[in-house]
Formats: sequence, C-alpha cells, structure tokens
Amino acid sequence: MGLDNHAHRSGSLKQTNKSHKTGRHRSKGAIDNALKGKSSVQAVSHKHKAQQRKEQRRNQSNQIRRNKRDEIMEKKRQLGSVSGIAAPFLVCILPLHSQIDPNSALAILENCDEQAVVNKSEASGITYITVPRFKQRFAFIVPPVGKGSELEVLDYLKVCDTTILLTSAAMGDDESDMLDRWGHKIFNFISAQGIPTPIVTLMDLESINPKKKHQAKTAVQKYIQKLLPEERVMQLDTNAEGLNIMRRIGGQKKNTLLNKSNRPHIFGEKTEYIVSPENKEVGTLKVTGFLRGKPLDVNGLVHIPGLGDFQLNQIDSVPDPYKLERKTDEMESERVLSKADPSKQTSLQKENIPDAMDAEQTWPTEEEIQMANEETKTSKKIVKRVPKGMSDYQACWIPETREVEGESSDDDDEEDDEEEEGEDFMSCEDDDSEADMQEAQSQIGDDDQDFETVSVCEGPVNDEKYDLQMDLQEERETLAKIKEARADEMYPDERDTPLDEDARIRFQKYRGLESFRTSPWDVKENLPSDYARIFQFQNFDRTKRRVINEAADIDDGAVPGSYIRVHVANVPQVKYNSYRSSTRSNNVILYGMLPHEHQMSVMNCIFKRIPDSEIPIKSKEKMIVQCGYRRFVVSPIYSQHTNGGKHKFEKFFRPHSTVVATFYAPIQFPPAPVLCFKENPDTSLGLVARGCVLSCNPDRIILKRVVLSGHPMRINVKSATIRYMFFNKLDVDYFMPIKLRTKCGRIGHIKESLGTHGHMKCVFDGQLKSYDTVFMYLYKRVFPKWNYEELIVEEVKEGGSRMDE
Repeated sequence: MGLDNHAHRSGSLKQTNKSHKTGRHRSKGAIDNALKGKSSVQAVSHKHKAQQRKEQRRNQSNQIRRNKRDEIMEKKRQLGSVSGIAAPFLVCILPLHSQIDPNSALAILENCDEQAVVNKSEASGITYITVPRFKQRFAFIVPPVGKGSELEVLDYLKVCDTTILLTSAAMGDDESDMLDRWGHKIFNFISAQGIPTPIVTLMDLESINPKKKHQAKTAVQKYIQKLLPEERVMQLDTNAEGLNIMRRIGGQKKNTLLNKSNRPHIFGEKTEYIVSPENKEVGTLKVTGFLRGKPLDVNGLVHIPGLGDFQLNQIDSVPDPYKLERKTDEMESERVLSKADPSKQTSLQKENIPDAMDAEQTWPTEEEIQMANEETKTSKKIVKRVPKGMSDYQACWIPETREVEGESSDDDDEEDDEEEEGEDFMSCEDDDSEADMQEAQSQIGDDDQDFETVSVCEGPVNDEKYDLQMDLQEERETLAKIKEARADEMYPDERDTPLDEDARIRFQKYRGLESFRTSPWDVKENLPSDYARIFQFQNFDRTKRRVINEAADIDDGAVPGSYIRVHVANVPQVKYNSYRSSTRSNNVILYGMLPHEHQMSVMNCIFKRIPDSEIPIKSKEKMIVQCGYRRFVVSPIYSQHTNGGKHKFEKFFRPHSTVVATFYAPIQFPPAPVLCFKENPDTSLGLVARGCVLSCNPDRIILKRVVLSGHPMRINVKSATIRYMFFNKLDVDYFMPIKLRTKCGRIGHIKESLGTHGHMKCVFDGQLKSYDTVFMYLYKRVFPKWNYEELIVEEVKEGGSRMDE
C-alpha cells in the first residue's frame, strides 16, 4: 500500500518548456481565465465602432488620393495645353560647353514634326512650337553663352519649366572635354540655385565612327550620372529623336520649385517704355507675356532684377497670338483687366521711419516729484561706479562692495566701435610676430625672382609675362588672411590681456555667462539704432503660411496662364537705359512680390561652402548674395548653425563648413535658394557658398567670445595661484564673479587677489596639472552692418564698383 499511495515527485533535472510569448497582447486563454465566462456588451459594441471607423478612414484616404490625382491632372492639362487658359511649356536650351551651338538643337526641334506650327518672336528671341498630335504648346528660349553671362543664365532658369542640357560627342570621350571651364562653372551655379526638370541630350553622335558610338554614349552617360544620378542621356540628331524629346517634355513629372511656384512671374516677350508727359525723368514700362505661378494683384508690388521694386498702374488682357483655335473677334479684343486703386496700393517704403520723440516723456508734476522723493527715502539705494557705456543690466553683474576707479576715454570707445564694425580685430600675435610676417612677405616677394617656372606641356614660360598677369598685392592679402584664419583656428577666440590698458576698460562691453546654453540674455538690450529702421513679425512662420495662402486666393487679379500686359509705373528713364545697355538680351523678367517682401529686416540664411572654394572669408566682408529673386551686396556676419537661444559668432567662414549668415536685407519668405558670390581679381564672379533662407528673426542672439588665458604658478590640492591673466588688482576684483575653466576640464572661480600685479588665488573642483591652462570666457552681442545695396548688372560686368566702395 505504501507504493500505491506514493506520489511522483519530479527531480531537479525535469524539463521545463518556455511559455508562448503573445507579445504586448494577452493570449486567448488568459482572456478567458480573466472573464470567467462573462460576456461584455461594451466590448462587442466597441469592436463594431472600430470597424466603422476603419471603413471611414479608408474612404477618407481614397477621397484625398482622388482629389490629389485630379489636382495634378488639372495642372498638367493647364500647362502647355492648346485649349483653355494655359501657358506653354517654357524650355531653356543650355549648352554645357561653350563651343556647342544651341541654335542647332533648336532647329532640330522646330522640324521634328511636319504638322507643328512654329512662331518666332524676333524681339524677344522666343520660339513657340505647337504640336497638334500632342495637343501641347512649347516655348524655347536660348540664354547668352560665354564669359560674363552667368547671372543672365540664372535669371532665365528661375522662370523656366524644363531645362535641356546639351552635350556633344564630338568634344571627345575624355571627361575633361565634355564640360569646359565655363560648363563646370555654370553647372555649379545652376545646381546651387536649382535646375528645373533637367533633360540631358547628346548631339553629334552620328558624326562618330559607328563602331565607337556605343562607347562614346556610355562614357557620356557615366559622366552625367556623377552630376545628375537619376537622368538618362537622350540623343538629339534626327527629327524622330527631337520628337521624342518633345514628348518627354510634355509628359514627364515637373520638379516643383516652391520659390517660383509661390509667386507670380512673367518672362517678358515684348517691352515698351513710354515717357511720362508730366515728368520726363520717369515713364511707364509695359511688359507683355504669359503669367505663371500665382495670380497677379494689380495693387501689389513687382520686382525686376536690375531695376528694383515698382508699383503697377493697370493690367490688360491681350489676345493670345499663338493659339491654334481662334475664337470670335469680339472675344479676342484687348481689354483692361484691372486698374490700381491708390487707396489699396502697397507703399514702396522699405524702411521704418523712427520717431525721435518716441522715448520722450512729459515733465513730471510736483505731486509726482514729491511721491518719488518719499519712495527713495524709504527704499535703500545702491550706488555703483561702472565704466562708461555700460548699461544697467550689465551693472548688475558688478559686486556691490566693489568700486571701479577710472572711466573709459573717448578713444577707447572709438576703438571698441571699430572692432564691432569688423575694421580692427585683435590678433593673437604680438608686435614681433607682425614684424616677422611683414618680413616673410617681403622675403616671398624677393624669392619669387630667384625661381624659374617651367610648364611640362608647353615648355619654358616667360617670367615677365607671367608676372604681369599676377596681382602681387592680392597674393599678399590672401596670404595674410590665411595665416590669420589658421591662427584663429589653432587658438580660437584667445586674446592677450593688454599691458598698457586695464582689462576692465578694454572688455567693458563683455560679460561672463554661467552657462552659454541656459543663462538668460535680454534680446532687446542695447540694440543699435539701425534696429529702429527694420520690420519684425510677431510670429514669422505663421505670417508666411498666411501670406502664401492668401496669394493663391486673389480673385480680382490676373489668372495664371493668361497672356497679359503689365503697366509698371514710375520707372526712371536713366536707370532703364542703363539696364538695356548692360543686358545682352531684350527680355525683361518680372516677379510679383508677396506682402512685406519689400520691407527691410534682418535675414538669417544657411551658407555651406562649396568644395572648390578654399580661401577663408572674414566676417563683415562684402559679398554678392542672390536671395530668391533678389541680388544685392551686403556684409554678413557668421555664426554657428546650432539649436538654442544663443549662437557663437564666427570670425571666419572657413572652407568645408556650414554657418548661418546674418545681414540686413528685404524680407524673403522661405523656401528660397541663396547663392553667395565673391568677385575675382579679373572682375568675374566666383561662387563660394550656397544655402537657403533660414528665418527672418532680428532677435537671433549672436555672441562674440573672448578668451583670457592664465597659467598656474603654484598648485595645491584644490587651489592654485594663477598669473598672466591680469596685471593689476582692480582687474582681478572686477572679474571675480566669472567662472573659470581649464583646458583639462576643471571648473573653478577666483577666491582673492594676491599682491598688486595681477596674481590671484583660484579654487577648482580638482587638482590642476602643471601643463594646464586656465581660461575665462567673456561674451558680447554683435550685430550686422547696414550696407545693403541693390546690385545692378552693369556694375558687376564693368568691375563691380559697388564692391569697391
């Protein structure tokens, strides 16, 4: 019986299987055990509701997809359509080699279809081709090619829908022969601005030996994939190949450039200037062409590159002369579409006029004076002596028990103002190093005469002829700039404390921060007088969305796709004649401006150096900037592209880096591409940076940092005696509240002054090393310079007189 009643007990080696993992959900068995046979009506109804919501979401997504499809199809039908209000496809034919003739490609496209209707406008150079089999219209333009025409090519591509990039197989199989120097330069320009729907075509392939055709086309395709990875090369030698290109232009998906699609723009086909009978110095400029983008408001402003901002008088509806289907004469007659209302017209005022009496107050009454005296008697008043030019906010940083003797002189203020303007930056080098630099530069000039330059391909070169082409002064300035940038990179922001001037006077506009990221800084403190002339938004992003949405809902303006004539009012005659003489083509490009885009503000743009540019650019150096549809000369200041409320000032815009450039300019709503040019010694323009508009925010805090360094003299466990940071007792007492940092990561503060020669006892969070260096970080807010000036094409081609001012 003992054996029958014995229960089996598993041993320690019994196999234990893992339970099934149901993930984040409970298994069916666990749910049944929890319910214990109960049924929930609520669960059943909830499941039914969830099923209904799923059907509703599916239906809603189908409706959104259908509406988007219809919207895209409607845009495709409107662009280039033969019937209805639709502008033709605007195509720019751009060769990538200066020896390629774009007119030969245009001749093939003109003869690609026997039924095509070709109309040429001799005044503007536009070729209109209507293809009945496609039921589409095309307009081809050819920009000027050659040195000095880069800016006009950029202006052409801003308003185009498609770009045909021409290459030639007759140039050779080598990659260096496919694009010459001008081709490389212009491709860098247009890729930085944005290429509108590129199509790469290969010409002159029929002139090559049939056995080498495939090899030549493969070499071109391999090289183009490096520039445009998604593009396939199309051949353009016969009429059938030209028809294939026309079919691709009309059917391919267009790249959306928001800077162009958010604004109305016209590529002028006909221009007429009429002098005003009342004032002979101004007149009315009539521009005729197809309107693209958004509706054009007659009460808004327009911008013409090279001329400026203007108001409109009226907009006329002109019959489309390139239509296949003609309507009745009554419908085709010219009529006035809309006239400007003087009460609703946008003003041309760019700057805010500050009121000199804005901060004035009325004279207080006797009762107010008596009340103020009583308040001062009851409250304790703290009197501090501070350096001249320091604000009340900065005076709060000075300890109450400490007095500062002496005030800054007028010469000191002028010196600090010059430093703010970027004319005088303190260098890490002393007088001996500057003398060595001058001696080295003179030695370089003398050593150049002892060497002989020999070219491998061309043999000996005439030294005198080579020296005539070299600007020795520019070489020396570039060398000095490179050395200064290298010293700033090795010892960032370090300054030597002056021996002949007190540090509390020299750095009186600087202050210390407990934390660069979290310490507060008043954005409205000590603003320059130029800030009274600008405009600022309470919420820039919200204003941008509202302005762009309202621009698409204009009811009384000209409709996109219509053929109109725009009357631009009060165009100066001298300015227009200068513009005509400077441009190679007779076309006028007109942009309709969004509200507020003519007003001055502080623009912040992201700049990224291109790989070809290696020379460091100094902050507050004059640059030519193309921001959207504008082109102007400014002196930007650079800061780090970081998050947070404060950003560190960068003295140099170094190669292979990305910074934020800040300058005064008219408002431009993003997205908008930005190009930065620098004038070369031969008066040509070189692209040094590219980027986009970041924001329009005058409250962006840019802090210039100064680092004062000291060296340990005697080191204890947690304290050390530091010298060479200051040279008198008053400076040590003045900068005592500011935190100290070391190169090895220690943090400390000044405890007391030792003697009268600037030695000080400092306490740290650990023992210092003998080779460690102690730093004190001081900060000051910097602002850009107001030197905005519109760029005129003639001045750039004739040597850039605005850049030399």
